[in-house]
Amino acid sequence: MYKVDLPSDLSIENASKRQRSAETQRKARIFNTRQRVLGLDLDALNKQVHEKKHQQSMEKQRDKAYDQLREYHDKALIQLDIDEREKQAALHTGLTQYWATHQRAEDSSDADLKSGLKGAFNITIPEGELGPASMTIFEGEGIGEEQRRREQMKMTERDLRAQKDHNERRLLGDKHMEMLVGKELVHQDHRGLQLRALEEECKKASRIALDNYNQALAAERTEKQKEQQKREERENVAEMWHTLTSDMMTECAEAGVRETGEGRLPLVLVDRWKGMSPEQLSAIHREREAQRFERQRQREAKKTQAVAYKLQLLKLSREAEEAERGADEMRREKRIQTARYNMQLAREQQAHQEYLNKKLYTNKPSKDYFHQFNSSSR
Repeated sequence: MYKVDLPSDLSIENASKRQRSAETQRKARIFNTRQRVLGLDLDALNKQVHEKKHQQSMEKQRDKAYDQLREYHDKALIQLDIDEREKQAALHTGLTQYWATHQRAEDSSDADLKSGLKGAFNITIPEGELGPASMTIFEGEGIGEEQRRREQMKMTERDLRAQKDHNERRLLGDKHMEMLVGKELVHQDHRGLQLRALEEECKKASRIALDNYNQALAAERTEKQKEQQKREERENVAEMWHTLTSDMMTECAEAGVRETGEGRLPLVLVDRWKGMSPEQLSAIHREREAQRFERQRQREAKKTQAVAYKLQLLKLSREAEEAERGADEMRREKRIQTARYNMQLAREQQAHQEYLNKKLYTNKPSKDYFHQFNSSSR
């Protein structure tokens, strides 16, 4: 069979190319330290904004094109409807003219029969030239035609009279129904006027009652405001008098201390306390001096303890240095012994290798020995 070179699918290849290109651009954008901003990719954001605006403009253009297409289709349908109506009107006019010109009733072969035998004798051809086929009325035909026509006219007259009577009764019934409907409408209008008048009276009464209630509330609110104002004035006067005569304004020192009894210390009222007495101040100074002496004694004790601690650390460091020197000496002696032992092992290994090379393995295999292997399938 012949090999057919089918065209490859270019869409897959183009898609892979686009992905590789996008990945390359992304790497270049991410690893570019000059243009990169931590946490924000301005180029990508600007590109997204541009793409969004382009998409919106394209959508607007598409909607505008769709609107224009819809308008064009609407106009085309309207024009088609107008053309169809004009065509039908022209066809009707043409048919009417054709009927009036070529298909007249008086030109038909039975025109004399349809016109009450008025044209039966209007024959312009001489009777000598007429044959049996030209006969339109035969003997015995048309007997009782006049009587039948009179009966038919009477029947038609009775039908017309019956239709007239029926129409008159129907008109009378319609007029009676209209009169009843009018009366009902008048009654409903009158009832509606009465209801509206009653509603207006109710609204008026409710407005009057509401006005009276509002006036009563306003009067009550005014009285309450006056009472509240008088009460606030009395409370303000009492508060000013209490403030002027209180221990705060008179600066009474005893007002800041309250005796509790039962051998406990007196309770100090913070909002009324005026300060400490000289005895309290001297006691505080004595306590502060005693605390200063105690603090000095503690600092001297800490200094003595720190000196003893430093001496102890110095002693321990010297002992540690001596122990470290002893350990170093022991490690040095151990390394020397290990080196001597390794040299002894190396000499023995060298002597054993010389024995193997010079005395034991003296017959070395040639190249032919190695070439005999893997030379056949067996």
